[in-house]
This record gives sequence, C-alpha cells and structure tokens, in this order.
Amino acid sequence: MSDLQKVSQKAQEFRRREEDILQKALELFLEHGEDKVTVEMIADAVGIGKGTIYKHFETKDEIYLRLMIRYEEALAEVFTRLNSGEEQDRARLAKEYFSFRMREPDKYALFDRLEHKLTSQTTCPELVQKLHDTRAGNMNNLVEIINRRIAEGKLEDVPPYFHVFAAWALVHGAVALHHSKFYNEFIEDKDGFFNFLADIGIRMGNKRKTRAD
Repeated sequence: MSDLQKVSQKAQEFRRREEDILQKALELFLEHGEDKVTVEMIADAVGIGKGTIYKHFETKDEIYLRLMIRYEEALAEVFTRLNSGEEQDRARLAKEYFSFRMREPDKYALFDRLEHKLTSQTTCPELVQKLHDTRAGNMNNLVEIINRRIAEGKLEDVPPYFHVFAAWALVHGAVALHHSKFYNEFIEDKDGFFNFLADIGIRMGNKRKTRAD
C-alpha cells in the first residue's frame, strides 16, 4: 500500500469514527438526556478511549452543535427539493415541514432544549454562527416558496414570516403535546391525531375564497 493510500485510508477511518461518535452520542442523549451523558459514556458506546473523542471534538458543546447543524442541513435538503419541484411539490411544503419536525419529536425536543443552552453561552461560537447561517438559508428558502405561492393566489397575502412562524407554532405545540403526560391521557389515537394536525398544516394559510372569487 502506497503512502497516499495509507493517508486516504486513515482519513476514511477518521470520518467513520467521527460518524460513530455523533450517532452514539445522539442515541445516548435521546435515551438518557443530554445532561446525564458523559464523554466517557459516549466513548464506551463507540468502543474507544475517552481521549480519542477529543481528537474529534474539543467539547460536548461541539458534539451538540454538530448534531443540530446536521438536522438543519437535512431540512435544507427538503426545501431545496420542494423549491426546485413542480407546483404539486411546492404545495406540499406545509406537510413536508410538519412531517420532518414530527417524524422524530424526541430529537426535535432535544435540539430545542440545546438551543436555549448553547446560544446564550457556548465554547463554540463559530458553530453557533454556522447553525444560525444554516437556519437563515432555510428561512430564505421558505420565504421564496411562500412568496411564490402567494403570487399564485394559493396563500393569504400576508408577510411570509406569518406563514413560517404559524407552521413553527403548530409543530412546537404538537411536540409539546407529544411529551405531555397529562394531555397524552386524552389522546387515544395518537397517529390519527397527529395526521389530523398534519392536514391542518396543509390547509393553514391557504387563501380564503370570497364571494368575488
């Protein structure tokens, strides 16, 4: 094996190990809560030494933020697909957004908790900025899609952020209900209920017909 091949192999192994660390860390955060998970626990789950973790990530904050950025980048891929699609694809925006957020409500809740912790004080301000930049890109994509739908007469002609934050509020409320022990006692058909909410999301903000229409 040549020196170049050895370097390439080591780089691949480094990336695979980093991926394992992020995946196992996420699983542990979801299972135990981020505050109870230590670097040692992550290292044990991956099957490596604690010191190896620090070859990839300087702090737990970096792990948190890398996971949050990946989540927002995955959402960006959804928006890119919808924004470049046909009319019927753009019309599915609300449902796609709701489904993405609600597909893994525990992950959404985890990142929401971390948001409050990390944006006020963190050891990785540059990653916080990258997270905000990724979200800003998502916001711009949303606004572009919404403006197009408004121009087509499909959505109410209000500032685009009305539509964006209404969708966010629906998702946030749905996740809160998902985790509420009290309200869960009343929701006998969870799948049916959350599908009902998704359907509301599809219609939310649609342009209302008037007599003139």
